[in-house]
Amino acid sequence: MHAYRSHTCAELNKAQVGQDVRLAGWVHRVRDHGGVLFIDLRDHYGITQVLADSDSPAFAELEKVRSEWVIRIDGTVKARDASLVNPKIPTGEIEVYARAVEVLGPAEDLPLPVFGEQDYPEETRLTYRFLDLRREKLHRNMMLRSNVVRSLRNRMWDAGFNEFQTPIITASSPEGARDFLVPSRLHPGKFYALPQAPQQFKQLIMVAGFDRYFQIAPCFRDEDPRADRSPTDFYQLDLEMSFVEQEDVFAAIQPVIQGIFEEFGNGRKVDTNWERIAYKDALLWYGSDKPDLRNPIKMQVVSEHFRGSGFAIFAKLLENEGTEIRAIPAPTGGSRKFCDRMNAFAQAQGLPGMGYIFWREEGGQMEAAGPLAKNIGPERTEAIRQQLGLGVGDAAFFLGGKPEQFEAVAGRARNEIGRELELAETDTFRFAWIVDFPMYEKTDDGKIDFSHNPFSMPQGGLEALNGDPLEVLGYQYDLACNGYELISGAIRNHKPEIMFKAFELAGYPKEEVEKRFGGMVKAFRYGAPPHGGCAAGIDRIVMLLADEANIREVIMFPMNQRAEDLMMGAPSLPMNEQLRELGLRVIPKE
Repeated sequence: MHAYRSHTCAELNKAQVGQDVRLAGWVHRVRDHGGVLFIDLRDHYGITQVLADSDSPAFAELEKVRSEWVIRIDGTVKARDASLVNPKIPTGEIEVYARAVEVLGPAEDLPLPVFGEQDYPEETRLTYRFLDLRREKLHRNMMLRSNVVRSLRNRMWDAGFNEFQTPIITASSPEGARDFLVPSRLHPGKFYALPQAPQQFKQLIMVAGFDRYFQIAPCFRDEDPRADRSPTDFYQLDLEMSFVEQEDVFAAIQPVIQGIFEEFGNGRKVDTNWERIAYKDALLWYGSDKPDLRNPIKMQVVSEHFRGSGFAIFAKLLENEGTEIRAIPAPTGGSRKFCDRMNAFAQAQGLPGMGYIFWREEGGQMEAAGPLAKNIGPERTEAIRQQLGLGVGDAAFFLGGKPEQFEAVAGRARNEIGRELELAETDTFRFAWIVDFPMYEKTDDGKIDFSHNPFSMPQGGLEALNGDPLEVLGYQYDLACNGYELISGAIRNHKPEIMFKAFELAGYPKEEVEKRFGGMVKAFRYGAPPHGGCAAGIDRIVMLLADEANIREVIMFPMNQRAEDLMMGAPSLPMNEQLRELGLRVIPKE
């Protein structure tokens, strides 16, 4: 017999009754029934119940074992009484009568329990992540992730893509986040960077003539943490294609992502009609470029109904250039209590509040109620109701100003209204391509900078770059699903003269572009095909499939909110010998 096990803890069933077996695993739970011990023995595959009574030679030793000890059991498979069968586990019809036990690895008192899913402080969970990973839900999440990655890889190969690996140590590149720099020992004073994405390399693979590339790629970005983003590193399904337009990329990736959600979505509905929404429309309708389309609420501009009205706040606001009033329809939200609650929500978000109108029936007639209705009068109120398609029992909320100042709050209010009124679909994955992103944006100090991927082709080519940079759109696109960005991509700028002009508008002179992206610029001078691609965030995909709100629940060894690895003690102080070898000195913060 094998030194440790003849079967896993999920294999045994009635077919093995009477057989002598050997099992090994962790003590999941011990139940002492007065002279009879029941031990749930757990391994990666499942759980088997082990039984020992006072007649068992192993009884005395089994009395000593505690939770999470690693033990080996020799015993005989027995059928459980019909009344004791556990249909929830594959081994629920049998138990193993223990005849011998060996302790392979005793465990000290646990800093957090493995049995059960009690909520424990994140600091404890991350410090003892190896214990946290033994818990059923987290273990299940990691296996889901593993299976998703395997399926993604198989689907990409089946779609005619080839897998190539790109360097992990490279040059710094402006990808929209901070680089992690790596000092060079052989070149004192110079630094490598960990790649924020394999962007330049995958484009060079196209220039080299390989046509369809993919990679399950690690990416490194020194970012501020969020619930849906790791502060240090993440994995993405990275792909690039030659001789393609935007729609070709969409057609290639949709079956892959849709198939993953159908395969691992546990029967939840998967939207197959992925609509295209222009970036400006997404911000107008949803207050976000990653809208949750399960919520049917669509915001609208209603400025004309308030211009010159009796509601002085909005009327005066509209006298300023670039301002507008937007309405958030709230079907079934027509009560003063609900409207006041949403007004308080807006105040908690840092706004003075949200104006509102709600429609009720009074004396057999529909009536508009609320402070706004009184100020603007029945004619304007009725025009608003008709534009928004509302009726008795419905409400509308209003926000005004320059859109960039209130859009994000409006988006959160839309989500909150949909949640409170239970308007949103459940058990559904809804997708949309967000397209026509602006190439440039104005920074706080009034300068022009790239708003998205700097290597994208501007719509209209070189000619488009001769006008107002803020009017230039790029062939850039994101895929949104249930309020998260899952994919980002673009058709690439493969012509040096367009690239130089695009970077010049963002403040990068030709010499700087040659210096920072010399490899790619040089390659484009030797015959570059039109190409494009995208990258899908694996962590977020698994987070959605696992129905988790925090990305750390689907990453094997995540950092905490302060970008610290509490288990391994990173980041750590370097030794003086290491610093001397690299020619570095650490200057203490004042």
